[in-house]
Amino acid sequence: MDFSFLSDPRYDILGAFWMTIQLTFFSAIGALVLGTVLAAMRVSPVPVLRGFATVYVNIVRNIPLTVVIIMMYFVLFSQLGLRVAERTPGVNPQGYLDTTNFRLAVIGFILYTATFVAEAIRSGINTVPPGQAEAARAIGLRFTQVLGLIILPQAFRAVIAPLASVLIALIKNTTIASAIGVAEASVIIVTGIEFNPDQITAIFLVVALGFIVLTLPTGLLLGALAKKMAVKR
Repeated sequence: MDFSFLSDPRYDILGAFWMTIQLTFFSAIGALVLGTVLAAMRVSPVPVLRGFATVYVNIVRNIPLTVVIIMMYFVLFSQLGLRVAERTPGVNPQGYLDTTNFRLAVIGFILYTATFVAEAIRSGINTVPPGQAEAARAIGLRFTQVLGLIILPQAFRAVIAPLASVLIALIKNTTIASAIGVAEASVIIVTGIEFNPDQITAIFLVVALGFIVLTLPTGLLLGALAKKMAVKR
């Protein structure tokens, strides 16, 4: 099998996977924050908050991710004029476009992935015995205190494994960012089809191996952490 494309400067493999890692890192942090807020709203005693979070989670997670990412560019950026990067007239317009596309992709991943994070955390909340919350309320703690001090710490320990699955799915989902021009790992395949169609099998193998290198250690590490942090009841 011919792997000579690895020395071709048109294939910036390390740069492409570095972009994938950056997309995953920022999207994962944002999704964890938004997902936690949505999970808290889902168990809130306020009906409006519960209703909003329920509608948001059920609608967004049923929209194809490709549609979400494309909407970020063609609706939020092109139609509604949302600006997520500052443009300096006459200075590196391609850099401005790259930054804009990257940030729009991250926003799309956050909005989409947060729905799965919220459901994972909500399932963790359900593992906490109701008596603990009742006891906390009996001593005068407010809902936010009960949630932040007693419920969520135990819920996070219970859902490390499900969150690991969400993270691995996010790593693989970042390939969709290429739909709005983000030069992440899957762009190598597109470049290969265009310039080296006779080496496409080798290109697929390299890209697949790259994703295995990213996802397999992540799954093993978080799986071991989940066993270590498991709450014995």
